[in-house]
Amino acid sequence: MSELAIPPARLLQLMWLASPALPVGGFSYSEGLEAACEAGLVTTEAQACAWLTDQLQLSLARFDLPLTAQAVALWSQAELDAKQLEALNDWMLQTRESAEFRQQTEQAGRSLATWLKLRLDADDARLLLLQSLPPAPSWPLAFGLAASVIGATPREAVLAFAFSWAENQVQAAIKAVPLGQSAGQRILMRLSEAITAVLEPALSRPAAATQAFTPMLAILSAQHEAQYSRIFRS
Repeated sequence: MSELAIPPARLLQLMWLASPALPVGGFSYSEGLEAACEAGLVTTEAQACAWLTDQLQLSLARFDLPLTAQAVALWSQAELDAKQLEALNDWMLQTRESAEFRQQTEQAGRSLATWLKLRLDADDARLLLLQSLPPAPSWPLAFGLAASVIGATPREAVLAFAFSWAENQVQAAIKAVPLGQSAGQRILMRLSEAITAVLEPALSRPAAATQAFTPMLAILSAQHEAQYSRIFRS
């Protein structure tokens, strides 16, 4: 086995974490995409692919992915730094610019904390700290702990996190645009290539250089909260 190969047991656990079947509700949010469809900004396969690629490169690669890598590293330390973990969680929550985005990361974080009870003792210090993060554990912080528990490296965790996002968003595009399954698979293939391209820059991005600034996405998410007819949660 290559030194760089992921052990089969850990690979299976990473696939589990990235699966849309993980009971955290990721499938129920469109992250502004449904509102973009309603506004006529995304009506074709090409536009959906461009929209999601832009979101990956301008938002996730600059913030969510580096923050997830930082979370994995913090959770993997022999002695937990509660202040750093709380600061990282607070920074994540402050960047959610709509009530919808805030609800999504808190709801998914709480759900994954509940799922982690299947793997950790109820009095495990890591789980207790995650659950105590005020006002709620965010999705990247919970995902970081789950990845750390299975022994994943920050690189492995970020890949799983990014693919989980991509698969959920492609399914949202299939329903909201709408698109066929083949179109969805073509978009997912392009997003997989884009994830590979942003991986190293995301991992090497200094903590002080992380940024979350996608005003159009925030506006659309806020509009989606009051959209008359919608498929996805707000």
